[in-house]
Amino acid sequence: MSIKLNNLTLDTLPSKVKKPNYSRESLSPGIIHIGVGNFHRAHQAMYMHKLFNTGVAHDWAIRGAGIKSYDAAMRDKLIQQDWLTTVVELDDKNLTAQVTAAMTDFIENDAATLVAALSESEIRIVSLTITEGGYFMDDKTGAFNLAHPEIQADIANVDSPSTVFGLIIAALKNRRTKKIKPFTVMSCDNIPHNGDVTQRAVNEMAKAIDPELANWISKNVTFPNSMVDCITPATSAQERERLKTLFDIEDQAPVFCEPFRQWVLEDNFVNGRPPLEDVGVEFVKDVAPFELMKLRILNGGHASIAYPAALLGISFVHDVMADPMISQYLKKLVSEEVIPTLAPVPGVSFDEYFAIIESRFANPEVRDTVPRLCQDASNRLPKFILPIIAANIASNRDCKGLALVVALWCRLCFEGGNTESDFTLDDPQSARLITQATLAKDNASIFLQMNDIFGNLGNNDNFAKNFTFWLEMLWDVGTLATLKHYLK
Repeated sequence: MSIKLNNLTLDTLPSKVKKPNYSRESLSPGIIHIGVGNFHRAHQAMYMHKLFNTGVAHDWAIRGAGIKSYDAAMRDKLIQQDWLTTVVELDDKNLTAQVTAAMTDFIENDAATLVAALSESEIRIVSLTITEGGYFMDDKTGAFNLAHPEIQADIANVDSPSTVFGLIIAALKNRRTKKIKPFTVMSCDNIPHNGDVTQRAVNEMAKAIDPELANWISKNVTFPNSMVDCITPATSAQERERLKTLFDIEDQAPVFCEPFRQWVLEDNFVNGRPPLEDVGVEFVKDVAPFELMKLRILNGGHASIAYPAALLGISFVHDVMADPMISQYLKKLVSEEVIPTLAPVPGVSFDEYFAIIESRFANPEVRDTVPRLCQDASNRLPKFILPIIAANIASNRDCKGLALVVALWCRLCFEGGNTESDFTLDDPQSARLITQATLAKDNASIFLQMNDIFGNLGNNDNFAKNFTFWLEMLWDVGTLATLKHYLK
């Protein structure tokens, strides 16, 4: 019979479940984290949990927070189990479970209450996992969208904010008035230059509210960039049942994640920080090289395998990696056209990093899906694949393999409009992509004429020639034969 997770049952959990070796009473808050989803609890909260287990930094516990309806839903689940979370690490040889207790409470889903909590002197870091959409970035330029109605509403009513940045500015305003040292704002979202993006949003919004306050924030608040990584699938009823079956625990919101996690963080904190280097966090002066490595090898690798896999009807990423044709294609592509675009990263072997990526992709327990990797490609391709192509072109290097990736995507877009296919093109531009891919069957260059996606890439004769070659081959002989030709 499974045991409901809470403070009273913690000591009665099965011996195979790891439990905190610190008492909840020993913890006091130093961090407020906004956006308590699965990734936060698999990543940042796990690092804090491991640090507390070493017996130090107990004044850096986490208070959860959020202002969206889904934050309230998560709070309702976690309050039933005293903010405890079961984290199951999906090692393909031995699944393990541990209960984490790094979060001491979850602030009411109310702006005034949250601003008051953010204004308390013991809070020295405010961390965020609010997803890319929470940063109000313009889709085309990447700039902060100051004109967004929610942002404008907060500018007009700074004392009753409804956005994360409005909350942060209101709290910093209070701290400035009360002469309380400001906090560090630490984004943990998986977006490039996340600290810079956060700083730009806060500073531009603060300028519109009060230029003097904005100047004070600019001089006194830090926004370290970070690179975060841990594949964390969504939790469904299936995972909750699996937790009961394997570990005899009833948890309303368990987290299942891969055993790998990485956190590279700029050491730029205005009001102290916990010694996270003791539990594996890499503190560096510049995150950018690590970030680019991940974007090009991991994210670029995901895109590269997704399109041929979807065309071949493969559903799970671990099955993709078990296909020798696709796995060899990925290795050739990364070694010949991706890694050469990267500047050296201190202390990192690219070959060893790629080997880790291969093993992560191949982990059958994670059960990451090909349809997920194919989503929103019109937005992802310009971030993960096209910059690699541009870097190769700028250095006069060949990029036949990357041209093949784009051709595979084009061929897949056509399948999105094929009534006899089971494939669904999950993309905001799906109708347009299907139309262009259909026209490209007879004239490949038409697909590259979507300048908002490809920029001037279609004007590069060498790339356009390679793209046309691969697309015509895909139509003539199919996906497997085309991959085989690439590997010759």
